[in-house]
Parts: sequence; structure tokens; C-alpha cells
Amino acid sequence: MRKTTLITGGAGYIGSHTALQLIESGRSVLILDNLCNSSREAIARLELLSHSNIDFIEGDIRDAALLEEIFSTCAIDAVLHFAGLKAVAQSVRRPLDYYANNVVGTLNLCQAMARAHVFNLVFSSSATVYGEPSVMPIVESHGTGKPANPYGRSKLVIEELLSDLALADSRWNIAVLRYFNPIGAHQSGLIGEAPNGRPNNLLPCLSEVASGQRAALTVYGNDYPTVDGTCIRDYIHVLDLAEGHLKALQVLQGDEHGLHVWNLGSGNGYSVLQIISAFEDVTGLRIPYRFAPRRAGDVAECRADASKAGRELGWRAQRELTQMLIDSWRWQTNNPWGYRPQPAPLLAVGT
Repeated sequence: MRKTTLITGGAGYIGSHTALQLIESGRSVLILDNLCNSSREAIARLELLSHSNIDFIEGDIRDAALLEEIFSTCAIDAVLHFAGLKAVAQSVRRPLDYYANNVVGTLNLCQAMARAHVFNLVFSSSATVYGEPSVMPIVESHGTGKPANPYGRSKLVIEELLSDLALADSRWNIAVLRYFNPIGAHQSGLIGEAPNGRPNNLLPCLSEVASGQRAALTVYGNDYPTVDGTCIRDYIHVLDLAEGHLKALQVLQGDEHGLHVWNLGSGNGYSVLQIISAFEDVTGLRIPYRFAPRRAGDVAECRADASKAGRELGWRAQRELTQMLIDSWRWQTNNPWGYRPQPAPLLAVGT
């Protein structure tokens, strides 16, 4: 029987691009997603791009009985684990949701994997586990810090859980991928970042302003110790990120036991104002923005040293910022409402 890679959260932004990467490499995939921040339309678009039928289950990683059924009936040999809540500001307001979904869900997943003797796991972690580091760029060997928000703390708890698991049982092969700020979209313009509800990340917000869906961009904080007072982030194209997951999986399935941590980032830092300026250059549009107080949970700067991934995975980010913005804008112009149908225009009522 052909072995299958289970992708939790595979209908989401990063998960869908990675699913396509795996399918194009010849792998069989099964996507599990509760669609809390994604859409069935993403699955339909993946089928269109891959010219194949994709196995999809709508379900939650907190559902232990469902996980048991999946592992007992499907020939799973590896798991790519993306499922989780991921908005920093929301995590500050709703910490219990983040620990329940991210930590408890991962615990359920690992228990189901162990019972099924499936020990290859690639975990979608985050640079937020570093907290507010004192040295830039960030190297894995610097160790984790004190994450500035519940989202980051939930990721760190999961990393510690996985580390304990690998130490206790040498059969586990675990890749922890700490990635920085994914943007961009597939070059077809068919899949991209499409959060349900109001977006939290910079590029979807920028795109909404550019397409007239919101009046102005809110820039949180202009008094950080950076080049222009706004936060600096390391942006990475989602397709580069997807390729990193495939390479990590290939290394694990080459019998690389234990737990391994890799940063996935470009190494280049851009401030919010620099991103706005570059986006204006790409689109030819002026982006109105206003400053607001700092947002709880944000750090001043976060930038990767991804040389370890280069040495051990043969991976490095290939796409430059301009390409990321071009692909993001193509996705937005082709899909102004994401995967949702465009709202019907309001009809004037005669008097």
C-alpha cells in the first residue's frame, strides 16, 4: 500500500502550499483541517493545480477518536503538523484557546502517532519562541527565550514536549522548523493567504488597503529602537517555506533520529515602513497609513540566521522581497475576497 503523509492544517496558508509541493514531488497526502481559518475552496484549488483528487477530512486535532480512526485506517508514514491558532494579538486576548488548540491538540496528535507507530513528524514552529533576543540574526544555538505572547509560549511548550518525546523514545524523528514571516503566494494566483474574518498579518492588511477594502493601514508602534521606529521582520516567500518542509521530511525519512531544529528565514530584515514603500513601488498605489500605540506581544526586531538549514538540509530562501510582493498582490487582485465569493452589490431601492 502506498504510504501517505498526513498534513494537519493543510487547507491553510502555509499548509496548502506545502501540500502542493509534496504532491508535485510524487507523494500521497491526506489533509486534515477544521477550516476555522481556511476554506474547502483551497482544497478545490489544490486539486486544480495538481490535476488530482486530494483526500481531505474536515476535523479537529483535539478529536482523539478521529485521529485514532485516521491512523488505524490510513497508511500514514509521516505527519506535517501545521494545525494551530496563530495570531499574536488574538493570543493575548484569548490565551486559553491557544493552549487548548495548539498544545492539547499536539499532545493528542503525538499520542495517536505513537499508538500507530508513526514516528516521523515535521512541526510548524515559530521564531516567536526566541522571545526578544539580544543578538541578531538569531541562531538556533542561542536557545529559546521568553516568548512575548501566548502564541509564542504555546509553540515553546510544544517544542519542549517534542524534545522530551525524542529523549524518551529513540524511534522518533522530529523536525522543528522555526520560521519567520511568510508572505507571497503561488505564482498561479490560485492559492494564497486568506484568513477568515479580519486579517492580522501585515501583507493581507496592506492588500486590503490597496484594493479599497479598508481606508488605511494601522502601523502599531513608531517608537521602537529600529531604523525608522517601526518593527523589523524577516520575510520569507511561502513557496521557499514549503520547499523547506519537503527537505526536512526527506532528511527525517533518511533515518535521521532524534529532534532537530532549523530556522527558515531569508536573513534580511525590513521595517513596516520599508514594506509599505516597497509595496507601493510594486503596485504603483499609494498606501495611506496611521500610527497607533505598540501592540501587546510584538518585539522590535526578529531576523534569522538560516545557515544551519543550508548546511544540513541543502535549503536556502531563493525569492527576493519584490517577488514576494508581486505574488501577494497577484493573489489579492485575483481573489479580493480570498476564497469567499464576492459579495453581491447592494441594489438601490426606489421610492
